[in-house]
Amino acid sequence: MPIGDPGGGNFEYTTEGLPESIFMVSVPSADPGRALGFYRDILMMDTVYAGGNECVVRRGSCIIRIFRSEKIGIDTGIFIGVDSPYNLHRRLIDEGVSFKLDPKRLPMGVATSFFDTDGNILYAIETDAPVKKPEELE
Repeated sequence: MPIGDPGGGNFEYTTEGLPESIFMVSVPSADPGRALGFYRDILMMDTVYAGGNECVVRRGSCIIRIFRSEKIGIDTGIFIGVDSPYNLHRRLIDEGVSFKLDPKRLPMGVATSFFDTDGNILYAIETDAPVKKPEELE
C-alpha cells in the first residue's frame, strides 16, 4: 500500500499533487525593512506582511518573501514575468537601479537582469514570448 493511499493500495497516480507553478520565492536581505522600500516603491509591489526578520510583497501572481540573512548579493535565479523588459529597464534606469544585463533576446524571450538594494540579482523576462531554440535565434 502506498503511504499516501489510505484506501488500501488500489490508487492509480495521474497528475494530482504535481507542481503547477511557483507560489512564492525568497530573497535574502541584510535589512528586510530597507529592502521592502525597493520592492514596494521601485517595483511597485504591495506589502502583504512586514515583520522584524521578513516581509512579503506581491504584485499580481508574483509573491516575494524577503528574509534576513547575512548571505546577500547572490544570483537569485528568479525570473519575474513582465509584459515588456524594455519598459521595465527604462523605468528602473530612471530610478537609479543598476543592471547586470540590458534587455537581450534569450531562448525563452527578451530578458534583463538588475540588482536590488542588497546586491542580489533578479531577472525580468517577457511573459508572452514564444519559446525558441538557441539555433532559431541566429
